Amino acid sequence: MKALVAVKRVVDYEVKVRVKPDNSGIELNNVKMSMNPFCEIAVEEAVRLKEKNIISEIIVVSMGDKESQKQLQTALALGADRAILVESSDDLQPLTVAKLLKAIYDKEQPDLVIMGKQSIDGDNNQTGQMFAALAGLPQGTFASKVDVADGKVDVTREIDGGLQTVSLNLPALVTTDLRLNEPRYASLPNIMKAKRKPMETLAPADLGVSGKEHFKTLKVESPPVREAGIKVESVEELVDKLKNEAKVI
Repeated sequence: MKALVAVKRVVDYEVKVRVKPDNSGIELNNVKMSMNPFCEIAVEEAVRLKEKNIISEIIVVSMGDKESQKQLQTALALGADRAILVESSDDLQPLTVAKLLKAIYDKEQPDLVIMGKQSIDGDNNQTGQMFAALAGLPQGTFASKVDVADGKVDVTREIDGGLQTVSLNLPALVTTDLRLNEPRYASLPNIMKAKRKPMETLAPADLGVSGKEHFKTLKVESPPVREAGIKVESVEELVDKLKNEAKVI
């Protein structure tokens, strides 16, 4: 059984992002980059399934510039078997990424596709659903538990009313949520071994996909600075301020 796992290079979650002076985007120069946290969870889940002898091969794929090789190397050190980089300097939008994943899926024919539910930079939560629609696959999104057996994958997912479990026939897509697992750290021996694992580099044109923009970002702005709060001496003063200053009651 083969698994395809998508990973993305993003600004590290501990970094406070800064907007470019011209408001065209986020400043990325000299900024620490890492694997998207939800993608780390996807890689970890695939590795755990491999350790249970459910999955025999894990292929990790990323779309982005040459620097994305670093995140693929991390995934290889965590337990993936080989990697594919679709190299592009363009700012690839969710639909384009979904089309590229569909082309990789057609090429590799995996039994299970796993990816994070969203990336922490765009926060779009679109790519997984778009890919499943393009590939004609059943999908289990926001997974907090995954069980694979007898040609099916049971996905427990978080919904507004609690938990819902769906049973999907393989091949299928699963997108991971935070509570699915806790990713491991790569050991030094595995980091060294990862350098010898195969990594294939392709261009979008090799997969028959163009980088056409489907929407345009007009401006990126920092959120407004919040004013400092104040302390009130009594409930009456609080009610007065809510009524006459904040005008919320």
